[in-house]
Amino acid sequence: MAQLIADRRDVDFVLHDQLEITELTKYEKFAEFNKKTIDMIVTEARNLAIKEILPTQKLSDEGLEFDNGTVRVPEEFHRLFKLYKEGEWLAMIDDPKWGGQGMPKTVSLAANEYFYGANPAFMLYHGLTHGAGKLIETFGTEQQKNLYLKKIYSGEWAGTMLLTEPNAGSDVGALETTAVKNEDGTYSISGTKIFISGGEHDMVENIVHPVLARIEGAPPGTKGISLFLVPKYRVNEDGSLGEFNDVVCTNIEEKMGLHGNCTCTLALGSKGNCLGTLISEENKGMRAMFLMMNEARQLVGLQGFATASAAYMYAANYAKERIQGKHLLAGKDPEAPNVPIIQHPDVRRQLVIMKAYIDGLRSLIYYGGHAYDMEQLAADDTEKEKYADRSAILTPIIKGYITDKALEVTSHAVQVYGGYGYIKEYPVEQLMRDCRIFMIYEGTNGIQAMDLLGRKLGMKKGQPFLDYISEMQKTTEAAREIDAVKNLAEKVADSISRLSEIALYLAKTAMSDNILNAFAFAQPFLEVTGDVSVAWMLLWRAMAASRKLEKIAKSNDPEKMKEKAEKNKDAAFYYGQIKTAEFFAMTMLPVTMGKLDAIAANNGAAVEIPEVALGG
Repeated sequence: MAQLIADRRDVDFVLHDQLEITELTKYEKFAEFNKKTIDMIVTEARNLAIKEILPTQKLSDEGLEFDNGTVRVPEEFHRLFKLYKEGEWLAMIDDPKWGGQGMPKTVSLAANEYFYGANPAFMLYHGLTHGAGKLIETFGTEQQKNLYLKKIYSGEWAGTMLLTEPNAGSDVGALETTAVKNEDGTYSISGTKIFISGGEHDMVENIVHPVLARIEGAPPGTKGISLFLVPKYRVNEDGSLGEFNDVVCTNIEEKMGLHGNCTCTLALGSKGNCLGTLISEENKGMRAMFLMMNEARQLVGLQGFATASAAYMYAANYAKERIQGKHLLAGKDPEAPNVPIIQHPDVRRQLVIMKAYIDGLRSLIYYGGHAYDMEQLAADDTEKEKYADRSAILTPIIKGYITDKALEVTSHAVQVYGGYGYIKEYPVEQLMRDCRIFMIYEGTNGIQAMDLLGRKLGMKKGQPFLDYISEMQKTTEAAREIDAVKNLAEKVADSISRLSEIALYLAKTAMSDNILNAFAFAQPFLEVTGDVSVAWMLLWRAMAASRKLEKIAKSNDPEKMKEKAEKNKDAAFYYGQIKTAEFFAMTMLPVTMGKLDAIAANNGAAVEIPEVALGG
């Protein structure tokens, strides 16, 4: 059971061998987070996840109780909520001034990987709470910070994000929720918000809702949107709770997955008594909300990845234990014993595909966290901007590409289990259902693809994307000097060069009369960018592993490394890193190169086909 969420050996490898995270201790901000402390944090998170959270995963699938505006979660969630709160896990990366622990985000991602892999539905109650707190910390007034922040970061109060409406989903600018300014500076809020994760539940005494609304007379579209802080119960000047704030849950959705987290419809001001306070400035709501949305989008990537990681661990364990069929080399020998299905080539192929994605995606997510950490440590504005831009480039990849591949990995897990994978007695069926939403909420993956092509690719005349390409090329140059991986380096380098060419071509096409066709290829472009990013991460991992393996084998000869891997557990782990990178470079990157060629061909069928020909 201990490994059935995430591979601790691999988590440590990424933190210490690939990213060398303890280098951050050279900076005063993170001086106390040495290797011993980091390992202790991950261990404690793993223990809480495995011993307390994981046993509730199946229970959470049974759903919630909704009664006259009240949502009751499973009784076991209350104990978990208390344990999570007591461990101060919510505000791991935040300022100690407001109750945070001030740790590197990269380390917090390792902890959260275990939490979300154990029970993503339960953890959803915490993810948006942190985002609401960060929003207040960044844009709130001193009064708002003093009234709300410590109680949010401590987990005493929860938070959400209220954007979506019945007539304004992805098109946020079409929202109809209104705000009318009162003489005391507050605003009367009126409207309906839907699909609100954790919008109402009985684990906390207050829920704080950041709400997008339009002040009467404000311009149409996103330019006229403002952001308001709307608590379930009003907060008095001394921090105590006041009267109910006319925020009513009118419905919770029956969903495909994540049954343990409520998805609410909230009526604001249906009795004319809902008050909010302005965050940031009037008509500047989207600018502020994007801070929370971008954090949430990276979190969704982690949610998808953690779910897929758990599915992979289950599938690998099952394949080692499930005895069925004879080994292919046994031929027709009637006396040959049946073997574990992991010895069958097609099962092995699926597991290696899963491993390649899980390894590469873990590195990519942690790398995103490391970029955030470096932004906080930047010595000047130029360096700070560099890492902020890197995070901006990574956001649609982490949210869009990773959740796409997460569903693919969970599907492979179901396939490895065979018929058993399709029934509820086994865990991968639920994981696949839980995973499906991650491609949709916080901006569908189609929107992430449009963001990458339409905004991030051309941002600052394309320099941040070119810098990202350059960073990948540095790795391939270094890898060419290492015997064990130099052949892989050439394959990865070719894919990076081709991606760079296609990015330039697609950027020009998107600014031409052929814009519709360009955006028809936005999702394929997101996919190839993700593929090449994973190839880069796997090559980087293989480089780090080869150095470790060379020390164990006391040789850089590939045959001696292989021989040592057959006898030594650590050597086997490192050799596995090299072989995983080899598999991806030799088997999966050629498919990516074909996708890049398809984008270059710029076929217009997708936008030229008549609407009436598409059925319906």
